[in-house]
Amino acid sequence: MSSDEPIDQLHLASTSRGYSQADLQCLTEALYHEARGEGQRGQAAVAEVILNRVDSGVFPETVCGVINQPSQFSYTIGGAKPVRNKAAFLRARDIAEDALQGAPRALTGGATYFHTPAVRPAWSRRFQRTVQIGQHIFYRGNQRVASN
Repeated sequence: MSSDEPIDQLHLASTSRGYSQADLQCLTEALYHEARGEGQRGQAAVAEVILNRVDSGVFPETVCGVINQPSQFSYTIGGAKPVRNKAAFLRARDIAEDALQGAPRALTGGATYFHTPAVRPAWSRRFQRTVQIGQHIFYRGNQRVASN
């Protein structure tokens, strides 16, 4: 690909390897715990980040591998968290399923990182900010950030 291509055209492809029920469950839980307060667009943006990581060649190669990578997603720290809002969980599952079935990734400009405005992680200065959607700020970068 040439560097002259518009950024929204560079990140539309979804993983072509298909997905498992485990992938769907992991992505649903991540969307629920990381972004349930967001609308459909905000949750889809978080799903994009996770799938961009899967396809990056830098992070684990599975959805569950990306999500369960130590210290990458705050809700995974300290063990399993309960689902207390079934309707929100079912909405997250619908968004996760769309993402896994190949919904265009045109929201985050190829982001592989995000955080809320309530924090300013040190890594955020090393990556290119792409967009803010709801209460999440998205970034892209070509290198993995150590979590410690």
